[in-house]
Amino acid sequence: MSGEPVSHRIFIERLVIALAVIAVALLLWNLRGLFLLLFGAVLVSVILSLIAGPLRERLRFPPMLALLVAVLLVVLLIGTASWMFGAEVRRQADTLRELIPAAWTGLEARLDLWGFGDAAREWIESLRSGGGVVANFGNIAISVGNALADTLLVVVGGIYLAAQPGLYRVGLLKLVPARGRSLAAQALDASGRALRLWLLGRMVSMTAVGLLTWLGLMIIGVPSALTLGLLAALLEFIPFIGPIISAVPAMLLGFAAGPDKAIWVALLFLAIQQFEGNLLEPLVQQRAVDLPPALLLFALVAGGLVFGVVGIILAAPLTVVLYVMVKRLYVQEALDTATPLPGEAKA
Repeated sequence: MSGEPVSHRIFIERLVIALAVIAVALLLWNLRGLFLLLFGAVLVSVILSLIAGPLRERLRFPPMLALLVAVLLVVLLIGTASWMFGAEVRRQADTLRELIPAAWTGLEARLDLWGFGDAAREWIESLRSGGGVVANFGNIAISVGNALADTLLVVVGGIYLAAQPGLYRVGLLKLVPARGRSLAAQALDASGRALRLWLLGRMVSMTAVGLLTWLGLMIIGVPSALTLGLLAALLEFIPFIGPIISAVPAMLLGFAAGPDKAIWVALLFLAIQQFEGNLLEPLVQQRAVDLPPALLLFALVAGGLVFGVVGIILAAPLTVVLYVMVKRLYVQEALDTATPLPGEAKA
């Protein structure tokens, strides 16, 4: 008889623990958007540290002054770019908005001549009725205000993180048991170094792709070349998907001018991606992070399924952090297998 109350108590304790674990899991799932915003703030802080670091190390600026100068430099860069190119970009963007509907009409006419017009219209109609991007365009427009608020939160949070990185690092390590803090600190340092190198590599690729797209479209004679080049540079941040999206409006405008010009536009984007993937990227990755393409592709899909559009945008840098964490904590530590980490000499 004495064993029944004990067994009953153990059952209740295990049930309470299971319910607590489920509740915590549900809470974390509902807060997944907040964690993504936090990671965005970490990216902002890393970008600011890339600028403030040389000021502290080479020019001996105090940390807070170096951060202030870094913020001012970013604001000055954005302001200068807006002053120099803002009016032209706005003019070209207005032209682009006017030309794309006419270009689509011209494309439909050409598809009718080739016998594919009805199929294209049925596909567009299926997107409208099936809850695709076209059907949700109104919701996307409504969410712009929330996106701006989230962006402001990420920027301000990134500045706070960059102002006192040691404070948040120590606080995070205190959540780890004492015996594992040294290893956790090494993993954090390795992932932070990898993230900085990856961001530097992306900046190089984005700049090169934007300039080449702008110059190539100007030579071909596609309207709004500067705006399309800027769009290509920004979307280059998203591997695989970004270049495809940036090519769509340029291809559409090329079709409006004639199939031959559309072919030249397609060849231009293909040549730029070949240059970026086969020449520029290997040079950059020698000092950055060489992610397996299949891993990155499925990470983009997973980011989109779990977090939506923002998850696709941040999937690559988040994968860099997780990739390095797994290599340091599991491959090197748990499996005792030698594997190089970004920024370290390969064995």
